[in-house]
Amino acid sequence: MAYYRQVGEVPRQRHTAFRDHDGSLFFEELMGEEGFSSDSSLLYHRGVPSAIVASDVWELPSQATVGNHPLKPRHLRLHDLFDAETAAEVDAVTGRRLVLGNGDVRLSYVVSAATSPYYRNAIGDECVFVESGSGAVETLFGVISYRAGDYVVIPRATTHRWVPAEVSRLYPIEANSHIAPPKRYLSKYGQLLEHAPYCERDLHGPDEIHTETGEDVEVLVKHRTSGGQVVGTRFVYATHPFDVVGWDGCLYPFTFNIEDYMPITGKVHQPPPVHQVFEAQNFVVCNFLPRKVDYHPQSIPVPYYHSNVDSDEVMFYVGGDYEARKGSGIGIGSVSLHPGGHAHGPQPEAVEASIGVEYFEESAVMVDTFRPLELGEGGQAVDDGVYAWVWAGRSV
Repeated sequence: MAYYRQVGEVPRQRHTAFRDHDGSLFFEELMGEEGFSSDSSLLYHRGVPSAIVASDVWELPSQATVGNHPLKPRHLRLHDLFDAETAAEVDAVTGRRLVLGNGDVRLSYVVSAATSPYYRNAIGDECVFVESGSGAVETLFGVISYRAGDYVVIPRATTHRWVPAEVSRLYPIEANSHIAPPKRYLSKYGQLLEHAPYCERDLHGPDEIHTETGEDVEVLVKHRTSGGQVVGTRFVYATHPFDVVGWDGCLYPFTFNIEDYMPITGKVHQPPPVHQVFEAQNFVVCNFLPRKVDYHPQSIPVPYYHSNVDSDEVMFYVGGDYEARKGSGIGIGSVSLHPGGHAHGPQPEAVEASIGVEYFEESAVMVDTFRPLELGEGGQAVDDGVYAWVWAGRSV
């Protein structure tokens, strides 16, 4: 995170004795990235944050994947994964269904209205896109509210739980690394620059501490084995992980809403990197939003055909009418996978139809990966099976 925050009570100087009004010592915890070489925060607990009394296996939902072989583009209908009537029994952690994944990122989907267990991802940061719904994420840093269009960015190993206020459609992007603004938008000291499509005031972290007490509190932890397998453990803590009285630093969860993103446009069609919002190890996150489009009199606003030489492209369609995909069967709630090694672009009839168009009313979240993606059980369950042939004019 580019800037410092303080929430709750902290001592005047770090690593010094800090006591309650009755003389009890608070326990200081450093939560930091890349060893001691990157962003960090200091948290002050009433109890010992490492005091566990049990450790058991947590059986994760299926994390198995199968290769995209034979190679082809795919259309996945995510809205078919969940029955909205059962959302009251589904939570945002244990209810996730894996759609696509590789060694760098896992893309899931969940429709949830139930409060989740306490949860911590010890593999990497999470960036959860809120397709619809609202609620709160309670964390040891405090509470952050969420609404439709939010990215909820949760740093690695942050204990938290999801508390929906209504049925929430969530698209979790789970990294095997940290997730941050693109380096080209940052000063050498980490401030977002003037040419960036958003700034610090658009990022909303916790404003108040959320202190809880209790004993024998269960926390579900997702982590990896030495062989790279994604597994789960259920810790039981002697005291509540949210017994924090204050913290300060530059590492904390936050939300960013796509309404606050300022699209970058040009005289002719601009390439996908201008739509980038976050980056991580071996993948990026972009968003395509309502915007004025190219102003050259002969410009073709829809994308030119392009080969993904080094990456797989995943597009999650969340609003509006996506011009380039008209006639393909893709609609709200669809995910398209265009794999490396395949030249893709708009439907042929969309090219001519776009000439002279001045505005696109569309919203989509894109993840580009630099290693091939495989299909999770959720992706396999909702593959339409015919999308690959639409450019040749075959029926969908």
